[in-house]
Amino acid sequence: MEPRYSPQQLESVVQAWWLEQHSFKVTEDPDREKYYCLSMLPYPSGQLHMGHVRNYTIGDVISRYQRMLGRNVLQPMGWDAFGLPAENAAIQRAVPPAQWTYQNIEHMRGQLQRMGFAYDWSREVATCRPEYYRWEQWFFTRLMEKGLAYRKNAVVNWDPVDQTVLANEQVIDGKGWRSGAVVEKREIPQWFIRITAYADELLEELDNLPDWPDSVKTMQRNWIGRSSGLEVDFALAAGGEPLRVFTTRPDTLFGATFMAVSADHPLAIESAKADQDVAAFIAQCASGGVSEVELESIEKKGVPLGIDAINPLSGEKIPVWVANFVLMGYGTGAIMAVPAHDERDHVFATRYGLPIIQVVAPANGELIDVSATAWPAKDDTVTVNSGEFSGLDFQSAFERIAGYVQDQDIGERKVNYRLRDWGVSRQRYWGCPVPVIYCDSCGAVPVPDGDLPVLLPEDVTFMGVQSPIKADPDWRATSCPTCGANAERETDTFDTFVESSWYYARYCTPGAKAMLDKRADYWLPVDHYIGGIEHAVMHLLYFRFWHKLMRDLELVSSDEPATKLLCQGMVLAEAYYHDSPEQGRVWVRPDEVEIEKDAKGKTIDARRATDGAALTATGWTTMSKSKNNGVDPQGLIDRYGADTVRLFTMFASPPEQSLEWNDDAVAGSQRFLRRIWTLVYSHRETLRGASSTAETLDEQSQSLRRTFHGALQKINRGMERHQFNTVVAACMESFNALERFDPGSDPARIAVMREVLGILVRVLAPITPHLSHVLWQELKMPGELLDAPWPKVDESALTSETQVLVVQVNGKLRGQVEVAAEADEVVIREAALADDKVARHVGERAIRKIIVVPGKLVNIVV
Repeated sequence: MEPRYSPQQLESVVQAWWLEQHSFKVTEDPDREKYYCLSMLPYPSGQLHMGHVRNYTIGDVISRYQRMLGRNVLQPMGWDAFGLPAENAAIQRAVPPAQWTYQNIEHMRGQLQRMGFAYDWSREVATCRPEYYRWEQWFFTRLMEKGLAYRKNAVVNWDPVDQTVLANEQVIDGKGWRSGAVVEKREIPQWFIRITAYADELLEELDNLPDWPDSVKTMQRNWIGRSSGLEVDFALAAGGEPLRVFTTRPDTLFGATFMAVSADHPLAIESAKADQDVAAFIAQCASGGVSEVELESIEKKGVPLGIDAINPLSGEKIPVWVANFVLMGYGTGAIMAVPAHDERDHVFATRYGLPIIQVVAPANGELIDVSATAWPAKDDTVTVNSGEFSGLDFQSAFERIAGYVQDQDIGERKVNYRLRDWGVSRQRYWGCPVPVIYCDSCGAVPVPDGDLPVLLPEDVTFMGVQSPIKADPDWRATSCPTCGANAERETDTFDTFVESSWYYARYCTPGAKAMLDKRADYWLPVDHYIGGIEHAVMHLLYFRFWHKLMRDLELVSSDEPATKLLCQGMVLAEAYYHDSPEQGRVWVRPDEVEIEKDAKGKTIDARRATDGAALTATGWTTMSKSKNNGVDPQGLIDRYGADTVRLFTMFASPPEQSLEWNDDAVAGSQRFLRRIWTLVYSHRETLRGASSTAETLDEQSQSLRRTFHGALQKINRGMERHQFNTVVAACMESFNALERFDPGSDPARIAVMREVLGILVRVLAPITPHLSHVLWQELKMPGELLDAPWPKVDESALTSETQVLVVQVNGKLRGQVEVAAEADEVVIREAALADDKVARHVGERAIRKIIVVPGKLVNIVV
């Protein structure tokens, strides 16, 4: 053992030992309780960022802790390796995406190993490998057989620069999230998976996930968006097919003063043939996103079609418009508009001078002015101006009008969902090929099992942004599996959310000759899943959906993929910039900034170190390349060691909260580890051969044991609640007491020191595994630390002949007193009043009452 703590040297030695011993390789063991801890797999961009480090450290701490509790722990790692960034990199660097991806995987694997994460690398998957995606293709053909995968024309978000479809969430302010190009609406053939068939189950089983954050469950409920209402037909005054609309507010039907249809509704398209204004408006609607979120933010515009519909309850004629806020793919592509009771409709009606008629009022008789703003309430309301349906509360109006509509055969009750079927087609190259062959005679035919996988060629050359497989007639050409005629392969690839929807299950069955085997049911569901809340309504919803699909194909037996979900907070750092006339806004790296802060730590002056130029500080913001305020994990590891980085990320804040980056605190974390190292080094010879038990202890020894076993109680609570910051704090507090303790040559005192160091090393092992491994060996503790059990609290150590209570005066801390453990309230009060500091604050004032909380505090109210 060297006298100086040198993490760079010892960490590499420990990691080599773990690798040689296959320390983290696990197999199924029916005699042991399993624990599957999983962090969301990364995209192999080439570099870890601090968000990765925090996420994976949390998972590693949980995994190592669960192992020390005796569980059979699986913690795997892999790579979400398909996707657009690799294509863009290939175009920029003139290298195939596969080459770029595999190089990045190699580099990032090394970075993860350098952090000391306890991964079973024998289970590693890369989603771009044929041995992985062949089973995805196989599964898709089974979904086709069951009618759960289908192809249809759909209006999509089309990025004209990246030449691909974008998910609704990838359209920001009408532009592509990567290219920044104005998104176009296009109708093209797309493959879909019927997630709507599982909408009710996905919604209802959220109630069976008590250990998922309420925020995630709320977002999923809203995304699925189950709503009960009516579908109602509005006849056209000129005859023909009526316009059917869905409404959750049949109580407002008498207030419908116009209708609106989408730009690609048949009625609008037919009107455009004779009306140039309509045609021009439809053309204008061809740009921009197709999501509800996008439509909520745009300026509401429309053009009348010159067609009237008839309100089915009032019999009044109302105009039909084409509007930019209605989508053909949502509902029926037509809406009834009630300006008095819907904010969007009110804005539109006010803009175009359309009637606004109040048909709902407060039940208490309060007057409202719907000409100024919409009044959308439905609770504690009564219908007005609604003919025979006036004077009804919401539920009564709903039932009466529903009955009338059904009796007149002009509508029906309906349950609708905001959720839409999952469009999985992408028009890019670097993805899993959709396993379908197109035959002029047989149509779309799934690729037979024996011909899987449909291999994606990896040695390709890009010509612009067009997919190489779309441009390669030899790759496309094949024969029909059904009739043998000439045919073509599908050139679309899957949305990368498909790969990340089932990787967790493949980890359970490495080398399986099927998608999954019986080993999956040993490990699944995942016991603890860790990742960012930004995945709440995309990955985490698809993840749940795919698990249910696998269950229904009898590949797994559980209903949900993960029992517990932890969503870690963001890593924040201050950002600094100056505005340059030549360069615009220039962001300056934090390590190039000289900062002056006030007593509260707020930046009051920031200047660039090189030239003293004044900078503006943004305050805490997410680390990002664009703001140049990221912290390179590799640089930190090289400077401080992995254990220091791990310790800081766990100590800085609870996992669910944002972490505010602090360079001084990182250095402070290393000082703490160095203090532990120095103490063990100083006493190593004395401690190595000592016993860990002693029969007779002096008062200081008893106090030290009481401190550590009391801290262990706090640590146990912190570990179970994943409040790792409190765990580290308790370690630091108890170590302070240990530093003040001198064992001398007394065997009993030496035994106590060895005992409490054994506790400290074990509770730190999940957080700082390298240091703990070495100290455990240096202290000649029994066995290997990885297999050591978690320490147990010795309740007898917590007992004391005395108790210390804090004393407050009017709720403010003014002192503390030590009394006998069995002292009654009278003795405690007398001791508190006799304390000099307390007496000064009480003074001559009258004492109103004295509150004693046994074992904790005394509060004197004056």
